[in-house]
Amino acid sequence: MPNLPSRGPLAWAAALAAGLCQPLGLAPFNLWPVSLLGLIGFFALLIRPKAQLAALAFAFAVGMYGLGVSWVYVSINTFGQAPVLLALLLTGLWVTFLALVFALPYGLWQRRLPGPLPLWALPPLWLLGEWLRSWLFTGFPWLYAGYGHLTSPLAGWAPVLGIFGLGLIIATTAALALALWQRQPGRWLALAGVAGLWGAGAALQQVAWTTPAGPVRTVAMVQPNIPQQHKWDPDWLMPTYDRLLTQSKALWGHNWLVWPEAALPTLMSEAQPFMARQAEVARESDTSLVTGVIVNEPHVIERDGRRLLGQRYYNSLVVLGMGQGVYHKQRLVPFGEYVPFDQQLRGVIEFFDLPMSVLHRGPANQQPLMLGHTPVWPAVCYEIVYPDLIAAGARRAEAILTVSNDAWFGRSIAPIQHLQMAQMRALETRRPVVRATNNGFSAIINARGEITAQAPQFELTSLSGSLLPARGNTPYMLTGSWPVVCLSLLALTLLIWRAKRARP
Repeated sequence: MPNLPSRGPLAWAAALAAGLCQPLGLAPFNLWPVSLLGLIGFFALLIRPKAQLAALAFAFAVGMYGLGVSWVYVSINTFGQAPVLLALLLTGLWVTFLALVFALPYGLWQRRLPGPLPLWALPPLWLLGEWLRSWLFTGFPWLYAGYGHLTSPLAGWAPVLGIFGLGLIIATTAALALALWQRQPGRWLALAGVAGLWGAGAALQQVAWTTPAGPVRTVAMVQPNIPQQHKWDPDWLMPTYDRLLTQSKALWGHNWLVWPEAALPTLMSEAQPFMARQAEVARESDTSLVTGVIVNEPHVIERDGRRLLGQRYYNSLVVLGMGQGVYHKQRLVPFGEYVPFDQQLRGVIEFFDLPMSVLHRGPANQQPLMLGHTPVWPAVCYEIVYPDLIAAGARRAEAILTVSNDAWFGRSIAPIQHLQMAQMRALETRRPVVRATNNGFSAIINARGEITAQAPQFELTSLSGSLLPARGNTPYMLTGSWPVVCLSLLALTLLIWRAKRARP
C-alpha cells in the first residue's frame, strides 16, 4: 500500500495508532468497524518490504493494551496503595509484558523466515497469538477481537467456532480486504470470500443449537455495593450481613437467589452459624441460595522434616437451601489471589500483600452446582473469560452462573468489558448466564447473549428476572478451540514449507 512506512519510528507510530483502534471495537465503545480498519492497517504494515515484524507487533500491542487494560492502574494505585509514579511504572511494565507476549509469534516468524511476510500468513498468526495469550503464564485472555461482534453478522459463528474462531474470521476478513485494496490476482474471489463468511454468520444466527430445559426459573441477586477498602474490614462484617439480609427479604421465594463473589467477608468456618440460618430460610422459601465465601480446609504440610497441620483457602461458591454443591475457583488472578515469587515480592509494597492473595487453586473435574433440580456451571470472577473452561463445564449444565467483585476496577472500562465476555460465553454455549457482582454490572443474560435484566453500577440494590435453562451442545462445546488452532497451525506449516521451497 502506498504512503505507509515500512520501518522506523513512523511505522511504529502507525502500528501504535492501529493498536489503539482495537479496544474501540469492544465495550463500552462497540465500534467494531474502527477496530477492523485498525487491523487492516496493521496487516498492511506487516507485509511491507523490510517490515520489522516484532517491533511493529510490539507497538501495536502497546496501543491495544495501553488503552484496553488501563484499568490496571486503578487496582494498583487506589486499592494497592502504590504511589502514582510507582503505579504508572507497574502498569507500564504490565503493558510491556503483554506486548512482548503479543509480539512473540511475529518475532519467531521473522527469525525463522527473514523475508517478506505472506499476506495469507496473517490470519493464522493472529489466531495463534490470541490462543497463546489464553494459556501462556496462566493466560490473560482479554481484548480479543471477536468480543466486539456480539451483535454483528459474525455472531452466528460463535456457537460453531468460539471466540478464537471469530478472531480468525475477522483476521481473514482484514486480509481479504487488503487483497482487494492491493488489487491482487483473484481479488473478486476475495470479495466473494468476505461475503460468504459474513453471510454464513448471519444465516447461522437462525440456528437454535440447544433446546429449552424448562420450566422457566425465577432468579434474583443482591448487589451489596461494599466499598473495596472496607471489604475485609472486620468492622464491616455485620454491616455487610445486614445489607445482604435487608436486600434479600423481598427475594425469598425465587427459584434461585445469588449473593456475589466472597459475599461473606470471612472464612466459612467462622460464617457457619450465619450460613446455617440462611439455609433454613432458603429451605422454607423453596429457594436455592448461592453465596460466595472463602472456604478454609485443614491441610497437612511438611516443614523441616515435621508434619504440621495448616490451612488451605479457596475462593468458593456454596449452595444453601434447595440445592447442593461447593465449587472452588480453578483459575486464580496473579497478585490478586496468589503472588508469583511470593517469597521475593511480599512486603515490597502493599499491592503484593492484598488480603486474599494466599488462595489455592481448586481441583479440576469439579461437578456443577445443583440449584433445585437444575445443574448449573459456576465461574468465579476471572474464570468467565476462559472460553474452553466454560464450554467444557457447560456440557454438564443447563445454565451458567458467574459471580464477581469488580470494585477493584473503580469507574474504569473493565467491568463493562467483563460483562461483555460473559455475554460471549452465553452465545458460545447457548446457555443463559446469571452474573452477580458486588457493585455492578449484575445481569441476567439469555442464551443468545442478550441482557434481559441489569442492575446499575455502584448502587446497593437487587435484581430479579427469569431465565430458561437450555439442554444440548453447540459445536464449539463439543470441540473447543482445537479445530481452529490446528487449522491455523497446518496453514502456517504449509506456508513455511512453501516459502522455504521458493528460496533460491
